[in-house]
Amino acid sequence: MLNRYPLWKNLLILLVIAVGIIYALPNLFPEDPAVQITGSRGAIEVGSSQQNRVERALEAGGITPKAVSQENSTLLVRFNHADEQIRAKDLLQAALGDDYVVALNQAPTTPEWLKSVGARSVNLGLDLRGGVHFLMEVDMQAALEQQLNVTASEIRTTLREERLRYRQVSVEDGQVRVLMASQDLLDPAQSRLMSDLSEYQFTQEPEARLLVLSLDEHAVREVEDYAVDQNLTTLRNRVNELGVAEPLVQRSGRDRIVVELPGVQDTAAAKRVLGATANLEFRLEAKRSADPLDVEEFEYRDRPGRTAELERNIITTGNNVANASVGFDENNNPQVDIRLNGQGGRLMSQATAPNVGRRMGVLFIEHKTRTKVVREDGERVEVREPYTERSIISLATIQSQLGSSFRITGIGNTQEASELALLMRAGALAAPIYFVEERTIGPSLGEKNIERGILSIQIGLALVVLFMLAWYRTFGIFACVALTTNLVLLVALLSALGATLTLPGIAGIVLTLGMAVDANVLINARIKEEIYHRGVSPQAAINTGYEKAFATILDANITTFLVAIILFSVGTGPVKGFAVTLSLGLLTSMFTAIAVTRMQVNWVYGKRHIQRLPI
Repeated sequence: MLNRYPLWKNLLILLVIAVGIIYALPNLFPEDPAVQITGSRGAIEVGSSQQNRVERALEAGGITPKAVSQENSTLLVRFNHADEQIRAKDLLQAALGDDYVVALNQAPTTPEWLKSVGARSVNLGLDLRGGVHFLMEVDMQAALEQQLNVTASEIRTTLREERLRYRQVSVEDGQVRVLMASQDLLDPAQSRLMSDLSEYQFTQEPEARLLVLSLDEHAVREVEDYAVDQNLTTLRNRVNELGVAEPLVQRSGRDRIVVELPGVQDTAAAKRVLGATANLEFRLEAKRSADPLDVEEFEYRDRPGRTAELERNIITTGNNVANASVGFDENNNPQVDIRLNGQGGRLMSQATAPNVGRRMGVLFIEHKTRTKVVREDGERVEVREPYTERSIISLATIQSQLGSSFRITGIGNTQEASELALLMRAGALAAPIYFVEERTIGPSLGEKNIERGILSIQIGLALVVLFMLAWYRTFGIFACVALTTNLVLLVALLSALGATLTLPGIAGIVLTLGMAVDANVLINARIKEEIYHRGVSPQAAINTGYEKAFATILDANITTFLVAIILFSVGTGPVKGFAVTLSLGLLTSMFTAIAVTRMQVNWVYGKRHIQRLPI
């Protein structure tokens, strides 16, 4: 009885190992410390003039970059050392100004031939590679003001439908103030509005013909909680759009949100997209005969100095956008195709049906902050000042009644259209958020963790190899080759699947090595038992050892795999990292411990009759 694999099975095993080596290779090419420069918004491009400014600024600062390259509208500057990278970031940000985002990055050095087959290095978690930590603050005052503005718009519509004449509806000092045409209309207006706005407290100022609405304390807290929860959901969606692996987005205190982006490649884009508090408002163009109090004037976004007047009433906002994608119009100019949800489609239909032939404006709203220096007690102090920019991106004639699907034209370029679509698709923020703290977690701590993690793997692997060689001799060599192959295949799988490796993940790899060699111990022990206790021939012992041990190995691995699935389902980020490497390691160890070792045994002993096995 001889032990042989058919040719196709040997070739298949060798092919799997070869593919694993190729996809594990990128991890041998360390990344370069770099800074990435992009425009603060899509309309600002980074070209050759900015590259010249960067090179002059670095030369003046005594920093010699490793390379400077430009891709699309992004400038990437590579350095030889991390300390040069950090110095260059501050230097370039001061030289380029607030119109550009200068962010720390890690530039891959993987050869192009590996990239062409989709091979990439393993994503490292925040504890290994470093990353970006953002602390954001939700503007609660703006959240309340937005809610009051929506209420004011509803009040105007209701009073018009009920033919209750009013002079003005405004939002002032956290209240909605309704100026009626006469005192006699105060009671009917209050009676009608109270049925729809039960969360508001109503007070009257008869002499001034004013009806004042204010939110009670419980309603204010609900608005604030909704703003934070909605912003959490939106930020998670935006991070998912960026493709960041295992991010952390969670609430911190009453009005703050923590965002951590481990292993992120494009930190500049992350900051721009996360920090963009953009929203849309759809309004009708104001008629010439409109009351000046019901009209607002705005500039065009891409044509400064040119203005148009829009009604104060808002048809709907970006909060009702269900989906958005980039397309091109008949002139091959970029556009954003919008699909509204049920409520947004109904509001759009009701507003456009009687206004066919009029123009509708799309108002783009951005909440930003700027830092200004003030003097307090004789000292210069930097103060963060929030401000809002509102501009028109489109003003087009309504050709027919609109429903839930339509398009926005008049956008500057494709990149700007892509960013607008991303923001709308990921969801609008319920309230503006501001960066309170931005901290780049450097690679120093990560390098120590990586060094210690690799050292633990090396020590564990060395001890296992020594034991297997001493106890099982030639069969120990087979097991050690399979163990090394197992490690290569595991790294290749982590790279190919885009999984994120964390410190607990390294612990999972160490445990996987123990699980893998355990399978070979079972097989070798069974072969020894067949030879020395049952007296069967070496060839028969090999065959029986693999067949009889398989059921035990499979049972043990399935049990552990179920535990890994449970850990991944209910665990947090670090626990999930451990579960991912453990579960993938179980799959690779089953393959290497059984198929790879059996192939080696067959090569050495399968084609000849032997009297004694060195085991």
